[in-house]
Amino acid sequence: MANVQELSDYTREIAQRLGIHKYDVYGSSTDSTSVQVDQGEPKQVKASNRSSIVVRVWNEKQTMGVTSTTDIDPKGIELALKTAQEASYFGVKENIPDFSPESTNPVVEIEPQTATIAEVPVLIETLIQAEKELIAAHPAITSVPYNGLSQQDLDHFYLNSAGAVRYERHNTTSMYLYSKTEENGKKPRSAGSFRLSNGLNQLDVDGCIKEAAEKTISHLNYQKVKTGKYRVVFSAEAFLQLLSVFSNLFNAQSILDQQSLSTPDSLGRAIASPLLSVCDDALHPQNIAKETFDGEGTPTRRTPIITDGILTSFLHSAGTAKRLNTQPTGNANIGAKVTVSPHFYHVFPGQPAQEVLSLAEAENVIWIDDLQALHAGANALQGSFSLPFDGWLVNKGERISIDSATVAGDFREVLKSIIYVESELELTPGGVCPRIWVDQLSITGES
Repeated sequence: MANVQELSDYTREIAQRLGIHKYDVYGSSTDSTSVQVDQGEPKQVKASNRSSIVVRVWNEKQTMGVTSTTDIDPKGIELALKTAQEASYFGVKENIPDFSPESTNPVVEIEPQTATIAEVPVLIETLIQAEKELIAAHPAITSVPYNGLSQQDLDHFYLNSAGAVRYERHNTTSMYLYSKTEENGKKPRSAGSFRLSNGLNQLDVDGCIKEAAEKTISHLNYQKVKTGKYRVVFSAEAFLQLLSVFSNLFNAQSILDQQSLSTPDSLGRAIASPLLSVCDDALHPQNIAKETFDGEGTPTRRTPIITDGILTSFLHSAGTAKRLNTQPTGNANIGAKVTVSPHFYHVFPGQPAQEVLSLAEAENVIWIDDLQALHAGANALQGSFSLPFDGWLVNKGERISIDSATVAGDFREVLKSIIYVESELELTPGGVCPRIWVDQLSITGES
């Protein structure tokens, strides 16, 4: 990507020549390389470069036009500015997007999150060895049909006519392993694991192999579970899956669009057990892909969403914050329209629990490790869900894999029915979260 200060300089010169007084430019670029293997041989190697530049221009009537491009040399910027300027006369007349009031505020200084990019042969060799060790972990494990090792080099920038110039870059490396078993007279069983780091040298490959093997082996001796109401323990990943599906609860844009389970008056109300607290924290120390500013140039920050069960804040762009008379939170994504999304969840205990619960002592508890069919089995606007899951029936530390079952309920009731939030946090792609205990959820298994 071009030098951002240089880009800012010639964009300003071109805008002045075109008679454009107000504009902003947001851009992002991703270079990625990924490999997959199959039975000790390379299966697929992919390399891609994806970039997107969004240019917005406001005219003398203060209506806005927007265009996108992938060309950021002077000719490309000039064409984009002209196109956006022409489009501005057809822009919306109500709730017109504007600069973030914080677009020129200082951002938090963090150390660059960059690492050496590994060569493709090294990626393939690492993944082949991981596949080999996972298959060797147990005679029943015959293949690792889904696997991948990928690297991404990401950078993004924001600049505007008010003097904002922001840029940052970081790397991520990720691995996933999903193994499959074959045993005579038994159904195939599968389980997976995922790891993320800044670079291959920091990636916990051994931990990924070990977790995938342990989970897969634990599913070999499976049983049906009777239909009924159970005390349920959600793994960190499973709880964050649900939280993400129903994130319209605290998404200001969804609330203003009336596509949410909340309303503007929901702030300050108890929506969950007082044992639960949730923040969105782009700058969390365990967030591999920290971002110090959003698509509108607003500095990111730690935003309390739920505090001791109370809905304390929505996630905002500059536009939603203005309409709801508050401050942006640094959660805007800029494009043809501005959207809002979380960065990195931090879920942790709220008020102290009256009783400490443990899987080593619990009886007849369902431990849900991973939820499936989220796109089809959850209704985000109604709050309801009915989802197949992978998990175990746990009795005093002994876990028995569940053959096949679904968990159903209303997410709002799930939040209010939380009876324990463990203290140990687990890192997932979507954030950090402990195991969450919920009382009396409907499990459909054997009739």
